Amino acid sequence: MENALIQTISTGLSQSGVRDHNSRLLLSLVQRNTALPGTDIARLSGLSAPTVSSILRKLESDGLVERGDAVRGKVGKPSIPMRLAPTGAYAFGLKIGRRSATLLLMDFVGEVRAELHLSYDYPLPSEIFVFLEDGINALTAGLPVDQRTRICGIGVAAPFELWNWHNLEGPRAKTFQSWKDVSITAEIARFSPLPVMVTNDATAACQAEHIYGRGKAFRDYAYFFIGAFIGGGVVLNNSVFEGRQGNAGALGSLRSIGLNGESMQLVDAASLHLLEARLHEVDQDTRQLWNDPTSWKRLSRYVDPWLSQTAQELAKASLSTCAVIDFEAILIDGAFPDHIRHELVARVRRYVATQDTRGLITPAIEAGSIGANARALGAACGPIRANFFLNTHQGLSVA
Repeated sequence: MENALIQTISTGLSQSGVRDHNSRLLLSLVQRNTALPGTDIARLSGLSAPTVSSILRKLESDGLVERGDAVRGKVGKPSIPMRLAPTGAYAFGLKIGRRSATLLLMDFVGEVRAELHLSYDYPLPSEIFVFLEDGINALTAGLPVDQRTRICGIGVAAPFELWNWHNLEGPRAKTFQSWKDVSITAEIARFSPLPVMVTNDATAACQAEHIYGRGKAFRDYAYFFIGAFIGGGVVLNNSVFEGRQGNAGALGSLRSIGLNGESMQLVDAASLHLLEARLHEVDQDTRQLWNDPTSWKRLSRYVDPWLSQTAQELAKASLSTCAVIDFEAILIDGAFPDHIRHELVARVRRYVATQDTRGLITPAIEAGSIGANARALGAACGPIRANFFLNTHQGLSVA
């Protein structure tokens, strides 16, 4: 990030029995800053230099961190920055979307090593789990044998109550409804021994933005992700807050008002399915929105009104969200090309400036940086974060 101050995370603990906490803290600091010398790690963590040195040696011997190139030109010995080792850990990330599924293998620094895609009209359980099983086998085979044991889990990003999406009739509708009785974790356990973490898809996208994107620059913010349906996430104290039942940041459920004054949800007023519906009315192939980024410019006569409506709704939703928590920023991303994201953010900023903000501190309106792959990347973040990084909300989401 250019000219962005990466917020500090926490301070370390030196009492006996907290080595895991301190190891997670050091890994989190290194990850968020890309690379740090031991002296900076000690300063940011609040731990003593000998403690930091001891932990770093252990992390290096475990293959989780590695030494960067020496930084010369200052007084004293050259500074050796420490960085995450890309091969330190891997995780699978599966995104189950309305029109497609993505499976990717991500390494410890957030790079996608390989990915697979599946398109469909609607996601049906049998198709998704066959795609996942075959994909895991194929992507695992592509790793060197000695690195396969470093795969730490499978993350799944899926909308909650996805069986409520459909407008099908007949046998396919009944098959789609079967999602209601499916345990994703149990189904995956039939063919994989790896730990499984299931996360709301928008929360997963927020996780990817916070760990690998613009989210590093902010301590507390709300996040909107616009896919076929809009969703969101909440970041507090430098960690994504999932809530008691994993449903914190369900921003798509914020109230809105329709053209005729009827009550509705944000998901029905600021989602890509509205643009899809308009294209369907004029006999345009809606798949081009997902498969051909250049189509957004060709379809500008339909895209522009959608942008205007979506920006107005996001402006109101952003201020409503800040009325509950004093967020410093609102981040906006989605499954669309970069130029659409930046145009949408610019319009939201203009609409926010025209709103009644009495009693509020207006947040910064910023563009996210991950894009369409955010949900799959965020899914893969789940197992890696659970195993290696610090969660400042640990214990706060338990019922």
